[in-house]
Amino acid sequence: MFNPTSPIVGPTTVTGLTNPTYTIVEDGAPPDSNARQFTVTTLGGTQTSVTAHSIASPFTVTMFRPKVLKSLGLLNPVTGAPSNVQANVYKVIVRKGVTILSGQPIYPAMVRAEISIPAGADLADMPNIRAMVACTAGVFQVNAEEICKSLQTGTL
Repeated sequence: MFNPTSPIVGPTTVTGLTNPTYTIVEDGAPPDSNARQFTVTTLGGTQTSVTAHSIASPFTVTMFRPKVLKSLGLLNPVTGAPSNVQANVYKVIVRKGVTILSGQPIYPAMVRAEISIPAGADLADMPNIRAMVACTAGVFQVNAEEICKSLQTGTL
C-alpha cells in the first residue's frame, strides 16, 4: 500500500539543498478514486527559495493504480502459454509549482513515473519486481544531482 513515510528524506548531493526533508500529509481529496495523494506541508534542512505546498504552488506526491486490475488470462491448451498478457499500469506523479520568470504565474513541473507489471508477475515473481523498484529508486537517489544538471543543460 502506497503510504510514504514522513518526512521524506532527499539526497544529500543536490546543489543548493542541505539535508532536505519533506513533511507530508495525506490529501483527503485525491485527484481520482484510484489515487492516493500527499502534500508537502513543511520543508526541512536548508532549501533556499523552495516552497511547500499551496494552492498557487502545488507540491504533491500521487500514486494511481489501475481502475480495473487485470489478471493472467487463460493458457493456450496446445502450447501452455498465455495468449494475451495484459499489464497493470501504476503511475507516480510528483508536482511542484515553479516560477518561469519573475513576476509571472507559477506553473507545475512534473515527474511522471509509470510502472507496468505484466498480469501474473505479481504472484509469480515479486523478487524481480522489488529489484526493479529498488534499482529505480536508487538511480534517482544516487544520481539526483546529475539528473538536475541534465534538466538544466539539456545534455545527458
